[in-house]
Amino acid sequence: MRRRVVIPELLDHLHADDPEALRSRRDLRRINQLMGNERWACQTIRRFPVAAQLGIVEIGAGDGKLCGRLARLFPQSPVSGYDLAPRPVDLEVRVVWQRGDLFALPAPATGGVLVANLFIHHFEGDSLTKLGRWLENFEVLILSEPNRSLLPHLLGGLMHPWINRVTRHDMHVSIRAGFATGEIASLLGLGADRWSICETSTWRGTRRVLAFRH
Repeated sequence: MRRRVVIPELLDHLHADDPEALRSRRDLRRINQLMGNERWACQTIRRFPVAAQLGIVEIGAGDGKLCGRLARLFPQSPVSGYDLAPRPVDLEVRVVWQRGDLFALPAPATGGVLVANLFIHHFEGDSLTKLGRWLENFEVLILSEPNRSLLPHLLGGLMHPWINRVTRHDMHVSIRAGFATGEIASLLGLGADRWSICETSTWRGTRRVLAFRH
């Protein structure tokens, strides 16, 4: 398995209303549906109703679609989204939107469930260590990231005719920045003394980690 390589993605440097950025986000919505990550996150949260009551937080919330879905599915739970982008205009009204650098924003004092979908692979080195500390107050972590292997590259190549140049570039960059078995928990410092960890990978190219307190 080749080592992780983290390089900038094109979408991160485009203005939010750039036509290529808008098209790429539509591409990403379709890719997310195919990968089933959001469906898995929603199903998994149902297993932890007590933690969900404390609140549900999505980091790297992007276009807010998953946050909005969580707000509708869990009407008794506070829902927050964290992202550098401005609050989406069509976001569910009761979602609290925290805009800014994640590390400059305080984590909830009593965190319930944290969701991160295709976000953590943007970090490396000390930033992953800092992120691990930011997660410490949560009871449940639901993480979906690219699986760093050959198959996702091959499957992604099949999609090239239907996605734009930004998505084509960023897809393969994301896979190279993805994770192999055991790396997510290790790099975030999720110790077995504090967390029970279940890790799986799917043929669609996702590595999934569910971590919850003993």
